[in-house]
Amino acid sequence: MEQTQALDFINTLLPLVSTIFIIAVGVVMLNQHFRKNLYRQKLAQEELKNIHQQELLRSSIQVLETERKRIAQDIHDELGAVLSISRMHVVQLEQLHKEDIALLPALQNVRNLTETAIAAMRRISHELMPLQLETFGLIKTLEAMATQANKTGEINIEIIAAPDLQTLVWPIKIGLYRINMELINNTLKHAHAKTIQIEFSSSNNIITCQYSDDGIGIVDNGVTDGLGHKSMEGRVNSLGGNFTMGNKETGGFYARIEIPIVA
Repeated sequence: MEQTQALDFINTLLPLVSTIFIIAVGVVMLNQHFRKNLYRQKLAQEELKNIHQQELLRSSIQVLETERKRIAQDIHDELGAVLSISRMHVVQLEQLHKEDIALLPALQNVRNLTETAIAAMRRISHELMPLQLETFGLIKTLEAMATQANKTGEINIEIIAAPDLQTLVWPIKIGLYRINMELINNTLKHAHAKTIQIEFSSSNNIITCQYSDDGIGIVDNGVTDGLGHKSMEGRVNSLGGNFTMGNKETGGFYARIEIPIVA
C-alpha cells in the first residue's frame, strides 16, 4: 500500500519537476536571448555613432578644404593681380625717373617691397591650396616640394611611388598631402633628421603611405597628444583608414597610413 502511494507521489511530482525544469530552462534561454539582443543593439548603436562621427568629421574637413581653396584662389587671382599691376607701374616710374637720383632709390625700394609681397602672397596661397596638386597629382606635387627642400642642403627628401599606383580621388589626395606636409614639418622642426623617405604603394584597393626619417624619433617613445597628431589621425579616420606611428628599432621616426581606395 505504502509502495503504491510512493509511486503515485513520484508520478505526480515528476511532471511537476519536469515542468519547473522546462520553465527554468526557458527563462534562462529567454534571458540569454534578451542579453544577446541587448548586446547586438548596443553594437549597432555604437556602429551608427561611429559612422555619424566619421561623416561629421569628413564633412568638417571638406568644408575646411573648400574654404581654403576659395581663399587661396581669391588671394592668387585678386590680390596677386593687384600686386603685379602695382609692380608694373613702379617699374614704369623707375624708367621715367631713372636719372632722378633722389627719387630712384625710393622707387626701387617700393618695387622690392612689392616683389616681397608677391612672393609672400604666392607662398600663402600655395600653403592654403597647392594648385599643382589638382593639376599634376599627389606624387608630382610632393616631388616638386622635395626638390625645393633638397636644394637647401639641410635635408634630403626621397619620394618613392609604385609604378602601378592607382589614380586617387580628391579627398584621399588632399588628405595624404596634408598629412605628409605635417609629418615633414614635424621632422624639420624637431627631429634633427638628415633624410626623409616617403613611399607609396597600393594593393587590394588599399593605398599605403610609409613615412620615415633618421632623426631622434619621439622623445618619450610614446604617443603624442598634440594637435598635429590629432589632426592627422582625424583625417585618416574620416577616410576610413588606419594611422600608426612610433620610433623605429634602428632609430628615427615612422608613420604608416593605410586608406581604402574609393573607385
